[in-house]
Amino acid sequence: MKKQGVSNAFVAASWVALGAGMVGYIVGLVRAEMQLNEKGYYFTILLYGLFAVVSLQKAVRDRMENIKVTDIYYGICWFATLSSIVLLTVGLFNATIMPSEKGFYAFAFLLALFGAIAVQKNTRDNMMED
Repeated sequence: MKKQGVSNAFVAASWVALGAGMVGYIVGLVRAEMQLNEKGYYFTILLYGLFAVVSLQKAVRDRMENIKVTDIYYGICWFATLSSIVLLTVGLFNATIMPSEKGFYAFAFLLALFGAIAVQKNTRDNMMED
């Protein structure tokens, strides 16, 4: 029996989630009435979080496929992922913006992270099919 590949619908939905999360978050930052250094902080957390979850997804998948991943790299991936979420949470908790804006940034961030994980998974799955 042939292994079923990733559906085009899931690939598209993953890219839409990544794009909607990233674009929404960035547009929110551009339009926000906050100092430039605050915008830089939140933008850096987005980039850090995206890189962290892609690295974590790859490390987890490598381990599942019995590809050697060092414990220290695996731990760093988890630390980076969790610390990006904690940094965003602390930043938003202390921010002087409306609660609705805080919720917007939190959900856009999490949507972008989910999209990045799904896109990485789909990319890996499609590579395995070839």
